[in-house]
Amino acid sequence: MPPLQNPEARTAVRIAVLGLGEAGSEIARDLAAAGADVRGYDPKVPAADGVAPRTDEADAVRDADLVLSVNSSHDAMDALRHALPSVRPGTIWADLNTASPGLKAALAETAGVPVPVVDVALMAPVPGKGLRTPMLVSGAAADRYAAILSGFGAEVAIQPGPAGAAISRKLLRSVFYKGLAAAVVEAVAAAEAAGCADWLRNNISTELAGFDQRTIDRLIDGTHRHARRRADEMTAAAEQLEELGVPPRISAATRDLLIDLRDNGGR
Repeated sequence: MPPLQNPEARTAVRIAVLGLGEAGSEIARDLAAAGADVRGYDPKVPAADGVAPRTDEADAVRDADLVLSVNSSHDAMDALRHALPSVRPGTIWADLNTASPGLKAALAETAGVPVPVVDVALMAPVPGKGLRTPMLVSGAAADRYAAILSGFGAEVAIQPGPAGAAISRKLLRSVFYKGLAAAVVEAVAAAEAAGCADWLRNNISTELAGFDQRTIDRLIDGTHRHARRRADEMTAAAEQLEELGVPPRISAATRDLLIDLRDNGGR
């Protein structure tokens, strides 16, 4: 772990971690190793070394200054509601789940002014990084959260705006990056079925290596300008994947987008 930037944080801050799965356990363990007073709760996973186990959410948060909710987007609201009666006014509730901006805003509304909710977007996979995972944080107490976690060596950047602003940035990036990954998976699977996977891998690598800001402008402009021709091309591509026995999920979605652009002014 990086050295503490604020040694006084060792004894000044009590941190509750709700959700001790892969991400929560690593973050809790790193905080404890850095000197934080950590308690945790998970109905299925035992607490890591250095983390004091608690019996439920309310028990975990009753004496905490900072709560890290690291369970799942499906459990985020339930965790808050179960814990809220025991949360002391002024305690920061940090939601680290990959949830929609709307859910993050709903958490802040449910908690109310006495318990400020901060929206934490984890900007890289947690396994192997733990507390060193880059974080983007927004919300009423974002500056306080950043000061506390930075004191234990975390990399925290503040995104101005309410809860939901940070996760919005992450999810917008995910539309591109996860969508790109899905397109590569589908294309390479089809290329393997067609017997030309090495050729396509090299082609993809060469194209991605040349990407810059101008490439993005060309992609956007070209997609609108040539929607009619490209809709026909992707119709044929989707048909080819079906012939190869590869479900054309990304190809079909691309075809449908191009058809929509074609029928609404694309050329």
